[in-house]
Amino acid sequence: MRDVDMMIDEALEREQRDLLARIGDDPGFFGLAVGQFGGRLGWVNLLLMAVQTALFVGAVYAGWRFFEATEPVTQLRWGLPAAVLLILSLMIKLALWPGIHADRVIREVRRLELAMARGRG
Repeated sequence: MRDVDMMIDEALEREQRDLLARIGDDPGFFGLAVGQFGGRLGWVNLLLMAVQTALFVGAVYAGWRFFEATEPVTQLRWGLPAAVLLILSLMIKLALWPGIHADRVIREVRRLELAMARGRG
């Protein structure tokens, strides 16, 4: 993959290289994750993370009560909700992954559009 990047970089003119350098490198995982809280749908992702955090805290509490319980019926009363809350929490967290990957793809498409536009001009 790096060979292709080097070939593309060599093919670009100096002005194009400077322009691409101003765009910067791809952000890391945490940069992409934090980027989900901006833009038009940032408030939705923020709300999802708040709900996810509440579900996770509930799962931890129910799990704590599960491990403290001594009777099987009491263990079931706390163990099943702990498992369900944890699964729901993970489902909400995984719902944000497609947005992260879409941002990566959009960034690359914009780079290609820029390279094509600069090539024609």
